[in-house]
Amino acid sequence: MEQNAQRELRSADPEWTASESMAHVSGALKSDGPALVFARSSLTHVPQAISLVIATTGSSGTPKEVGLSASALISSARASNKALGAQPGNTWSLLLPLSHIAGINVLIRAHELGTEPIDLRSHKGEYPHADFTAIVPTQLFKALHEDDQLLKHLAGAKAVLVGGAALAADLHLAAKKAGINIVVTYGMTETTGGCVYDGVPLDGVEISITSENRIAIKGTVLAQTYLGAESLWDAQFKDGWFLASDLGRMEDGKLFVEGRSDDVIISGGENISLSAIESSLHSHFPHASFAAFALKDAQWGQSLHVAITGDGATTDDEISQYLSEHFGDFSKPKGYLHISELPLIGIGKVDRIKLAELYMEASH
Repeated sequence: MEQNAQRELRSADPEWTASESMAHVSGALKSDGPALVFARSSLTHVPQAISLVIATTGSSGTPKEVGLSASALISSARASNKALGAQPGNTWSLLLPLSHIAGINVLIRAHELGTEPIDLRSHKGEYPHADFTAIVPTQLFKALHEDDQLLKHLAGAKAVLVGGAALAADLHLAAKKAGINIVVTYGMTETTGGCVYDGVPLDGVEISITSENRIAIKGTVLAQTYLGAESLWDAQFKDGWFLASDLGRMEDGKLFVEGRSDDVIISGGENISLSAIESSLHSHFPHASFAAFALKDAQWGQSLHVAITGDGATTDDEISQYLSEHFGDFSKPKGYLHISELPLIGIGKVDRIKLAELYMEASH
């Protein structure tokens, strides 16, 4: 095969059923068919080794198109099924959009077990049984607080993968009490989705921690490149290791994710972790949802702000007092944004850039 050989890239039809999508994905996994993209793309051809193109959520503000090979996709699916103890004939339900790697992975895992994915993306009413499924924390919150049918579906599964965003400790505990067997996943599009389950790397995956405490990942699940931004990929892929933007530590062979390397702001000379603020607020005020974000500030450099959704029982003063007592006076937010719903990018990550824009609009 020529080194620069190309294959056609076709856009998936958003009206395809899960079964139809799986049939097309199966074709894309074969080297003689066209590659697939489940989103808009200006590309018409990709390198021969690439089977699927997935757009990242751009949580860093830089959206990218990730090229994934058939071997990475199949390795990920097989390692996932093995880690969960899934057997041929077991079923997966699809609750996530196919424009994201987590949704695509459900299709391929089901295919590897010889079953059809159960398409529940627009489902209403009583849910059918599935042995396994995958969701994001916002869906888990919905199941626990307002959707009894979804809750029964999750509790009836052998295991429920939860990823796409950090899972708050109180939400995790509530899910366990409700009888849901939660498996917390860590990964990204560049690693073909979740590659660490409950802190343990999947088969074929290695984890290392750099001197700057950043997480580095190596293994069969890694993507090929960023299409159209190959130099950016090369900057993050060194000697077979992909350098993630997350901070972490390894203890007794398990990975503990401690936040993003770009998650910490400096306000008045003090370091403030936005994810630590959010996690603490979620634990102390469980009936509301919070997102911390920063604004440029002439006095503070960066000023901490908090967005709030929920039942309205929590006041700004209560939040300020709690954060001051828990972290120190420097952690008192300089402003609050009360909104009906947190803006998201992708399937679960809060869009902090959009929150800053909404705050500025509300202030004028």
